[in-house]
Amino acid sequence: MTSTTNQQKGDLYTSVTNQIVAAIKAGAATFEMPWQCIGGLPKNIASDRSYRGINTLLLWLMGNSRGYATPYWATFKQWRELGHPVRKGEKSATVVFWKQLTAGEPEADADPADTRRPFVARAYHVFNAAQVEGYTPPTFQVLAESERDQAAERFFASLPITVLHDDERAYYLPSTDTVHLPPFARFKDANGYYSTRAHECVHATGAPARLDRDLTGRFGSESYAVEELVAELGAAFLCAELGLSPEPRPDHAGYIASWLKVLKSDHRAIFTAAGKAQAAVDWLQEHHEAQ
Repeated sequence: MTSTTNQQKGDLYTSVTNQIVAAIKAGAATFEMPWQCIGGLPKNIASDRSYRGINTLLLWLMGNSRGYATPYWATFKQWRELGHPVRKGEKSATVVFWKQLTAGEPEADADPADTRRPFVARAYHVFNAAQVEGYTPPTFQVLAESERDQAAERFFASLPITVLHDDERAYYLPSTDTVHLPPFARFKDANGYYSTRAHECVHATGAPARLDRDLTGRFGSESYAVEELVAELGAAFLCAELGLSPEPRPDHAGYIASWLKVLKSDHRAIFTAAGKAQAAVDWLQEHHEAQ
């Protein structure tokens, strides 16, 4: 590879990084998954937010045991306000919400010497969309096979990384050294599919048998967050190289901004991550060219 080409790649990566930093500083949009979840995480239909932590597990177990086909839940009152009353005789599922108490509330005054604002668990009862009247779950448009980018397909097919399209989520599993993705048809657009695949393939480059990327030395407990920065920057670099998106999508900035918050808004960390991301993309390119 010529020095001119290396210089061009360096300029491209720097440009992408700077655009993402500018988007973060301007207020990056909230990140949304680029695929459509049919089963997916349990979600509150009124707030459009996914349940988290133990509530995810509770509603998954309840939904599976009762055979519910949709992940949408809400309280009795929320369903009624949406115009879809819960059918008589339906049994609710219980979720837990942690509320921070303010002075004057009974639980907050239990120990006057304790100046911290305590949290208390509050139980809420929710019902699935299958338990209400007149609600039709949203339908999803299937992404056509004709939307595939043949150059990108050849690139990813040439990599020595096993990719399985067998899940509702996207992730790299180190124990089996495999990337897992939702099916192509589930994505909202082709660019979303390829950037997600690129993200997980960048994660895979960090395996001991590849680049052996260890970020704990500099970042310690924040190494997981920085690894996410590396993967998302790498995805943005690779999509630009493949001509899939000449400029980074707002999704990239939104995703990266969420991890920079974990790093106490240390925007300098993104440049360290960018160097690691460039090394990961170089590894992917070299193994593609070897094929």
